[in-house]
Amino acid sequence: MSFDGIPVYKKKTYKKAPELSRSSTKRRPFVVVGSGPIGLALALFMAKKGHEVLILTAFDFIPAGSKGICYSKEALDIFDQLGIGKRIVDKGVIWNVGKVFWGDSPDPVYQFDMLPVKNQKNPGFVNIQQYYVEDYLVDALEAMENVEIRWGHAVTDLDVSGTYARLNIHTEDGDYELDTDYVLACDGSKSTIRHLMGLDFEGRIFEDSFLIADVKFKQSRPSERWFWFDPPFNRGRTALLHKQPDDIWRLDFQIGWDADREQAIKTENLAPYIKGMLGDGVEYQEDWLSVYTFQCRRMKNFVHGRVIFAGDAAHQVSPFGARGANSGLPDVQNLSWKLDLVLRGDAPKSLLQSYDIERTRGADENILNSSRSTDFITPKSKNSTLFRDAVLELASEYEFARPLVNSGRLSAPTPCYDSPIATMDEEEFPCGPRPGDICPDAPIERDGKAAWLLESLPDGFCLLHIGEQELASDLPVLALPCEGLVAERYGSNMSYLVRPDNIVAARWRNPEPKQIMQAYAKATAQDGA
Repeated sequence: MSFDGIPVYKKKTYKKAPELSRSSTKRRPFVVVGSGPIGLALALFMAKKGHEVLILTAFDFIPAGSKGICYSKEALDIFDQLGIGKRIVDKGVIWNVGKVFWGDSPDPVYQFDMLPVKNQKNPGFVNIQQYYVEDYLVDALEAMENVEIRWGHAVTDLDVSGTYARLNIHTEDGDYELDTDYVLACDGSKSTIRHLMGLDFEGRIFEDSFLIADVKFKQSRPSERWFWFDPPFNRGRTALLHKQPDDIWRLDFQIGWDADREQAIKTENLAPYIKGMLGDGVEYQEDWLSVYTFQCRRMKNFVHGRVIFAGDAAHQVSPFGARGANSGLPDVQNLSWKLDLVLRGDAPKSLLQSYDIERTRGADENILNSSRSTDFITPKSKNSTLFRDAVLELASEYEFARPLVNSGRLSAPTPCYDSPIATMDEEEFPCGPRPGDICPDAPIERDGKAAWLLESLPDGFCLLHIGEQELASDLPVLALPCEGLVAERYGSNMSYLVRPDNIVAARWRNPEPKQIMQAYAKATAQDGA
């Protein structure tokens, strides 16, 4: 199958579908559509839970091009659950510090730390090209006997009018049909599934253009995020510099809404930007070029009966803030455990509505922050420009102004405080994560060896207990002594019901078994939630 203009990182093998040789086929519980990082991660979550997994993708290759490069601590914790976290961290460029520059000054007006809470397993961010992430996910999937990836199988039609969904699929050997209970649409911002259902995004498209230039050069620079307002090499606009593995650097330049995109990526027009940022004497090679606009939009709902959307197929945000894959990965972490329980008959189908509620609210939070970043980076009026410049001037001397500097507020976990499946506190607690918060990591000791809390949590729902008192529970329990950073972060003699996505569902002091199971019933929508 041909895709003109898309560079290939690694070719994959197309295989003829067995359905083309049969008069009938079995109905599948679910099918994943899309082979980007979100679809592959969802497939791997479901495969690890023991399900038979089928992935459909129009591509017969892993695309080249860096695309998304920044992965947050939350994303790295998710990759740990999938078994590829170490591989990503080992290959990637670790960074925690970001610096903001203004005008001609070589000194930053402001810098920030993306990992303010220290002593956690993963860093604030890791930069790594998207094709590496996809390759690692594919390696993990291909090693499993319960996974089939159909490369070069493009969905062309969808019928959801009956008691199941029917997909029409085109291949080089002909077309065939597949029946499934659920279609998991992870097919990106130009989603075929969304188009076939006549659905669209709601939100804003910002009238500005940005040029991404991933270039290869050898130069000693720190592994930090550098952002410029009004630099001498791009007057009146912005620029960004990020380091990637293999001596590849991400350069990002604001070029204006009226820019000619085809002209912008020509070598002779790109060179002044690059040399202005890096110096006239730098020798570099172009690796990947792209021009994009800011889009902050989402579908009204992510769950449409038997079709469920995740990642860029469901929502879009501007690249500044690294909220693309870093919001899509929590989507599939959230969806996978709920769909698993539903398919096993251990939870009602209504549990899937909590995915819609929690992750549309997560998308709203990301869109809000992304829109604010965009408005600060590209002010649309004289007054907005005056405000931004005043903030930048004050930030160099006054601490109160620094939090107002917004060069792309970077991705952070979105809490689920108002989730319908959370059990809210009935009393005040002096510290610790609230119901709806993601569990913070902490160093612990298990069996006489150093370990990390998050990687030690049992699979599925579990009870995290901090204290010496034994606790009776029908759920798996991780009991830890009341000492060190665990006690500091979670409190003394506290018990937490932790969901499979590391989100706190409920917390207590010395709960009764009945309380625990009532909270579990609510968290799995078995109490009418």
